[in-house]
Amino acid sequence: MMLALLSSVLDAAPPLVFAALGATVSERAGVVNVGVEGMMRAGAFAAAVAALALPTPVGVLVGMAAGAAVAAVHGWLSIRARADQVVSGMALNLVMLALGTFLLEAWFNSPSSTPSITQLPLWGGHSPLTWLALALPFVVHLLVARTPWGLRLRAAGEKPQAVAAMGVRVNALRFGAVVLSGALAGLGGAALSCATLDRFEHHMPSGLGFMAVAAMVFGRWTPLGAAGAATFFAFGNALRISLTSSAPQLAELVPRGVLMALPYALTLLVLSVQGGRNVAPAALGQPYDAELR
Repeated sequence: MMLALLSSVLDAAPPLVFAALGATVSERAGVVNVGVEGMMRAGAFAAAVAALALPTPVGVLVGMAAGAAVAAVHGWLSIRARADQVVSGMALNLVMLALGTFLLEAWFNSPSSTPSITQLPLWGGHSPLTWLALALPFVVHLLVARTPWGLRLRAAGEKPQAVAAMGVRVNALRFGAVVLSGALAGLGGAALSCATLDRFEHHMPSGLGFMAVAAMVFGRWTPLGAAGAATFFAFGNALRISLTSSAPQLAELVPRGVLMALPYALTLLVLSVQGGRNVAPAALGQPYDAELR
């Protein structure tokens, strides 16, 4: 049973890990990104639609592009138009929820899902995205912690005036971070439709984007911490599936809704235990003002 549970965690983790990394990149640059849910939804839908006509790996790239496009809108609203960053992200979530449902019914005459697609091939019993989710947090960590770009990214979220003094365009740096964040969130959505399932379903991503943001907070805005927390939350989902399949008598004793809520309950529990010990980037959510020193 433990091996089966571990396998389920490996399959469930990639969407959360990719999305949590994306949220981390954006917020380390100083831009709040609660629009991860909508970016994941865009990536899941675009990847599934593209995979109906193109090879599935190409569909995954299309999903990343769709997530980046939605993030670009968030970046423009938050950075150029100086809109409230939380409101912008939530608005995009609602727009993508409605747009995905509309396109699903308009293009496929179905209120529930797209036609089935060819899933990504398995490597060692798991999707290639599973192995990528294991390696990518270390890559992002090295980029953020050990490269000049990472130093500027972190400085943009802490003291953007210092970045500007170095001759770096703060808003351009932040916008690029938001777009990269969307590409990673779109990759998480594509993992849902092209690896976890073989189609896009109307409820995707079912709150996983918000869980990814929670994982970023629990991971203290670090790539490795966010990925670790995302994996822990994926464990909650895998545990729910394992309990449902291996102990069917449990379903007779515990209401189905309670089991469905298990991953989200773990998320709330972890955040409540951690309390206020998080230290967010100092300039998070603050539009850059070149006149301030």
